[in-house]
Amino acid sequence: MEASPAVVTVRFNKFLPYWAVLQTDLRQTARSWVYRLWVLMTVLAAAGLLLYRVGLHKEAGLFQSAAAQSGDLFRVMVVGSLALVVVLAVSAVGSERGTVADSVLSRGISRHQYFLAKWHARLVVVTVTFAVLACAVLMASYLLFKDDTQSDLSLGGGLVAVLAVCAVLAAIVSWGVTIGALTNGTVLGITVFWLVLYGSAFLLSLLPEPWPSPERQLARLKYVLQGQYNAAVLTQLLVASGVASVAAAVVGLAGFSKRDV
Repeated sequence: MEASPAVVTVRFNKFLPYWAVLQTDLRQTARSWVYRLWVLMTVLAAAGLLLYRVGLHKEAGLFQSAAAQSGDLFRVMVVGSLALVVVLAVSAVGSERGTVADSVLSRGISRHQYFLAKWHARLVVVTVTFAVLACAVLMASYLLFKDDTQSDLSLGGGLVAVLAVCAVLAAIVSWGVTIGALTNGTVLGITVFWLVLYGSAFLLSLLPEPWPSPERQLARLKYVLQGQYNAAVLTQLLVASGVASVAAAVVGLAGFSKRDV
């Protein structure tokens, strides 16, 4: 009597489509002209400002502390990066409107997995890139603007400043991905997102202390870099950014699951 052939059981990993989209989006984002333009502009602007300030100090004898110089550089980096970060966030899903149906219907990935993969990929790219660039700026400021043998830059303060800015960028990216997923077209999504950002920043600027304002927080970066920061305020900022990011994800998941693709 012949033995029956062995039955081969193939186990399917339900997270495999998520990982595939995540890895693909990470590679595509790193190769996109928007991402490379963002990195190039940030490096050139930071290097140009650093060289200008060093020359000004040597020629005219005008000196600012390393923390003050780094605070100005952080302001330039954040404000200069915002436009391209918005494009990167909104285009995560909005730019693939014509291929979403093929990805969802033909490749066995759910809408929730697709949205989460896109959201996580843009979060990783933006926050990690900014953190690396910011740490490089802090190191350069420490070496170039230290007063003889010491500098007023604090290691803990620098890490806190980078963490705070990355938390705010995470909230911005989260809402950008959500708005891009819920609007018809990248251009419309960018327009709507800019209106939301400017409106939110304007309303926050009208609120008194201790409500956070983007302008006030950027002005305080030089003190944070010196290690002078309130741990309770930092915790509130991180919690608020986390809540805003999760709220954006919930809205995006709910809205994207009901949209026609």
